[in-house]
Amino acid sequence: MGFDYLQKIPSPAEIARLMPMSPRLKEIKSARDRDILKVIKGRDSRMLLIIGPCSADNQDAISEYAFRLAALQDKVRERLIIIPRIYTNKPRTTGKGYKGMLHQPQASGDPDISRGIKAIRRMHLKVLSES
Repeated sequence: MGFDYLQKIPSPAEIARLMPMSPRLKEIKSARDRDILKVIKGRDSRMLLIIGPCSADNQDAISEYAFRLAALQDKVRERLIIIPRIYTNKPRTTGKGYKGMLHQPQASGDPDISRGIKAIRRMHLKVLSES
């Protein structure tokens, strides 16, 4: 099996350098990760609730969704940790058809994994900063 080289896909380090997470967001993410780990290890009695759409492909809709989940999280924080599932791939789609934001950042556009990776990073940073 052979492949035609079209373009270099940016590495995770390149994406982090091009689109860095602010120190404030790093702190928020680290605190959330610590809380989740406490639950997984049985050191916190709250329940983890991972909830989200089959495929996230609209940044504005996902931002609104995450904002609403954050408001709900404030109300139930004593019993639950809500983890928004922001999945950007459609692994069951084969052949022709929209395979998700990773492969095709615009549903009506051409496939472009490099642009898709960058679009996903922008979306995740936006959601983290707004929620």
